[in-house]
Amino acid sequence: MKEQNLKNHPRYVPGFHFFTFSVILAASVTAVALLISTGINGNSILGLFVTLSLGLLFFYTRQFATGNQDRVIRAEENLRCYELTGKKLDSRLSIGQIIALRFADDSEYEELSAQAISQNLSSGDIKKAIQKWRPDHQRI
Repeated sequence: MKEQNLKNHPRYVPGFHFFTFSVILAASVTAVALLISTGINGNSILGLFVTLSLGLLFFYTRQFATGNQDRVIRAEENLRCYELTGKKLDSRLSIGQIIALRFADDSEYEELSAQAISQNLSSGDIKKAIQKWRPDHQRI
Protein backbone atom coordinates (compact mmCIF):
# COMPACT_ATOMS: atom_id res chain seq x y z
CA MET A 1 0.00 0.00 0.00
CA LYS A 2 1.31 3.45 -0.89
CA GLU A 3 2.61 5.63 1.90
CA GLN A 4 -0.04 8.19 2.77
CA ASN A 5 0.76 11.90 2.82
CA LEU A 6 -0.85 15.32 2.45
CA LYS A 7 -1.14 15.04 -1.34
CA ASN A 8 -2.61 11.56 -1.61
CA HIS A 9 -4.76 11.18 1.52
CA PRO A 10 -8.17 12.25 0.09
CA ARG A 11 -10.26 9.25 -0.86
CA TYR A 12 -12.62 9.14 -3.80
CA VAL A 13 -14.79 6.25 -4.86
CA PRO A 14 -15.12 6.80 -8.63
CA GLY A 15 -18.41 4.93 -8.95
CA PHE A 16 -19.99 7.14 -6.29
CA HIS A 17 -18.21 10.49 -6.53
CA PHE A 18 -17.93 10.72 -10.30
CA PHE A 19 -20.25 8.27 -12.09
CA THR A 20 -23.30 8.50 -9.82
CA PHE A 21 -23.00 12.27 -9.50
CA SER A 22 -22.66 12.63 -13.29
CA VAL A 23 -25.73 10.48 -13.94
CA ILE A 24 -27.81 12.47 -11.43
CA LEU A 25 -26.58 15.74 -12.93
CA ALA A 26 -27.39 14.58 -16.48
CA ALA A 27 -30.83 13.37 -15.37
CA SER A 28 -31.48 16.73 -13.69
CA VAL A 29 -30.53 18.68 -16.81
CA THR A 30 -32.71 16.36 -18.90
CA ALA A 31 -35.65 16.79 -16.51
CA VAL A 32 -35.37 20.59 -16.65
CA ALA A 33 -35.07 20.50 -20.47
CA LEU A 34 -38.13 18.25 -20.64
CA LEU A 35 -40.05 20.61 -18.38
CA ILE A 36 -39.13 23.57 -20.59
CA SER A 37 -39.81 21.84 -23.91
CA THR A 38 -43.06 20.06 -23.03
CA GLY A 39 -44.39 22.44 -20.44
CA ILE A 40 -45.76 21.59 -17.05
CA ASN A 41 -47.32 18.14 -17.14
CA GLY A 42 -47.33 15.04 -14.99
CA ASN A 43 -44.31 13.39 -16.60
CA SER A 44 -42.09 16.48 -16.54
CA ILE A 45 -42.96 17.25 -12.92
CA LEU A 46 -42.39 13.62 -11.91
CA GLY A 47 -39.03 13.57 -13.70
CA LEU A 48 -37.98 16.75 -11.93
CA PHE A 49 -39.03 15.42 -8.51
CA VAL A 50 -37.27 12.09 -9.09
CA THR A 51 -34.01 13.81 -10.05
CA LEU A 52 -34.27 16.22 -7.12
CA SER A 53 -34.84 13.24 -4.83
CA LEU A 54 -31.81 11.44 -6.26
CA GLY A 55 -29.71 14.57 -5.77
CA LEU A 56 -30.82 14.86 -2.15
CA LEU A 57 -30.21 11.15 -1.60
CA PHE A 58 -26.69 11.51 -3.03
CA PHE A 59 -25.98 14.52 -0.79
CA TYR A 60 -27.49 13.15 2.43
CA THR A 61 -25.97 9.69 2.02
CA ARG A 62 -22.54 11.30 2.16
CA GLN A 63 -23.50 13.75 4.93
CA PHE A 64 -24.85 11.01 7.20
CA ALA A 65 -21.76 8.85 6.64
CA THR A 66 -19.29 11.67 7.29
CA GLY A 67 -21.25 12.81 10.35
CA ASN A 68 -21.00 9.33 11.81
CA GLN A 69 -17.34 9.09 10.82
CA ASP A 70 -16.66 12.40 12.60
CA ARG A 71 -18.14 10.99 15.81
CA VAL A 72 -15.98 7.88 15.57
CA ILE A 73 -12.86 9.95 14.87
CA ARG A 74 -13.59 12.20 17.86
CA ALA A 75 -13.92 9.14 20.11
CA GLU A 76 -10.76 7.51 18.73
CA GLU A 77 -8.75 10.71 19.05
CA ASN A 78 -10.05 11.34 22.55
CA LEU A 79 -8.77 7.90 23.57
CA ARG A 80 -5.48 8.48 21.74
CA CYS A 81 -5.02 11.87 23.41
CA TYR A 82 -5.69 10.31 26.82
CA GLU A 83 -3.20 7.51 26.13
CA LEU A 84 -0.51 9.98 25.00
CA THR A 85 -1.06 12.84 27.47
CA GLY A 86 -3.20 11.50 30.30
CA LYS A 87 -5.83 14.15 29.44
CA LYS A 88 -8.95 14.28 27.31
CA LEU A 89 -9.03 16.26 24.08
CA ASP A 90 -9.11 19.99 24.63
CA SER A 91 -12.66 21.25 24.09
CA ARG A 92 -11.30 24.20 22.10
CA LEU A 93 -10.33 21.88 19.25
CA SER A 94 -12.85 21.85 16.42
CA ILE A 95 -13.85 18.62 14.71
CA GLY A 96 -11.85 19.71 11.65
CA GLN A 97 -8.73 20.18 13.75
CA ILE A 98 -9.26 16.81 15.45
CA ILE A 99 -9.67 15.10 12.08
CA ALA A 100 -6.43 16.68 10.84
CA LEU A 101 -4.56 15.76 14.04
CA ARG A 102 -5.38 12.09 13.55
CA PHE A 103 -2.77 12.04 10.75
CA ALA A 104 0.00 13.30 13.07
CA ASP A 105 2.45 10.74 14.41
CA ASP A 106 2.34 10.14 18.16
CA SER A 107 5.73 11.85 18.55
CA GLU A 108 4.40 15.20 17.29
CA TYR A 109 0.77 14.91 18.37
CA GLU A 110 0.93 16.82 21.66
CA GLU A 111 2.96 19.74 20.32
CA LEU A 112 0.86 20.05 17.17
CA SER A 113 -2.33 19.87 19.22
CA ALA A 114 -1.13 22.73 21.42
CA GLN A 115 -0.18 24.75 18.31
CA ALA A 116 -3.60 24.11 16.78
CA ILE A 117 -5.23 25.59 19.89
CA SER A 118 -2.89 28.52 20.49
CA GLN A 119 -2.63 29.58 16.84
CA ASN A 120 -6.14 28.46 15.82
CA LEU A 121 -4.67 26.44 12.94
CA SER A 122 -7.00 25.30 10.18
CA SER A 123 -7.17 21.61 9.34
CA GLY A 124 -5.14 22.31 6.20
CA ASP A 125 -2.46 24.11 8.21
CA ILE A 126 -2.29 21.23 10.67
CA LYS A 127 -1.86 18.70 7.87
CA LYS A 128 0.88 20.85 6.29
CA ALA A 129 2.70 21.02 9.63
CA ILE A 130 2.79 17.25 10.07
CA GLN A 131 6.34 15.96 9.61
CA LYS A 132 5.66 12.24 10.05
CA TRP A 133 2.35 11.18 8.53
CA ARG A 134 0.24 8.59 10.37
CA PRO A 135 -1.80 6.91 7.64
CA ASP A 136 -5.45 5.96 7.86
CA HIS A 137 -6.04 3.27 5.24
CA GLN A 138 -9.27 1.99 6.80
CA ARG A 139 -11.49 5.02 6.30
CA ILE A 140 -14.35 4.92 3.84
